[in-house]
Amino acid sequence: MNRISNFPLFPLNTVLFPGQIIPLHIFELRYHAMINECMAQDGLFGVVLIRQGMEVGGRAEPFDIGTTARIKQVNQLEDGSLDIICVGEQRYKIQSLTWDQPYLTGEVEYWPWAPLTNDVVQPDLPVLKSLIKDYLEILGALTGNQIEVENLPGDPNQLTILTAIALRISNAEKQSILSTESLDEMLELCIQYLRRENSALRATAAIPDPRERSLTYYSPN
Repeated sequence: MNRISNFPLFPLNTVLFPGQIIPLHIFELRYHAMINECMAQDGLFGVVLIRQGMEVGGRAEPFDIGTTARIKQVNQLEDGSLDIICVGEQRYKIQSLTWDQPYLTGEVEYWPWAPLTNDVVQPDLPVLKSLIKDYLEILGALTGNQIEVENLPGDPNQLTILTAIALRISNAEKQSILSTESLDEMLELCIQYLRRENSALRATAAIPDPRERSLTYYSPN
């Protein structure tokens, strides 16, 4: 089934991608009820970035493109609130919204990306691999966390989506990636953002470009 009616939607100040893990703290009664109803059915609801409005209280107008979230773990706290762990599953496009319940619902249609084509994979995948490895290494150096860049997915489609998840950019830019028509377009957009972010991070941390530095590497610390 590609289209779902009365699908529960959770507008948030975050962008969720398929395969991404997202922890949520549920304290508003409307979303407490939504999570309970989801758990009684298939454990599925939609996460979507807020276009206008606020997360807490009142209405929030969402963007048109979001990702379904599958509830994997629920922990009820002493004050009655919930800590839940979800994982993103499928991208969807909102066809219509309904405001007749305490929480937002809508009619949504699944909208999977067209897979990568050889015309893009052949020239651009090596560039993406190099840029994302550099990006993760720089982030690791800046945060003091070692990131295993050798364990990146071998599948080009998975690597492209993982790159979108890993990028620490604005929600608006994340939404632009989520809204691409195809993984070809996503890969090319991720390359643009990675080039910009790597340049900015190196300038901040005084880390030279690995293609320009000598064999002797000095830590910025």
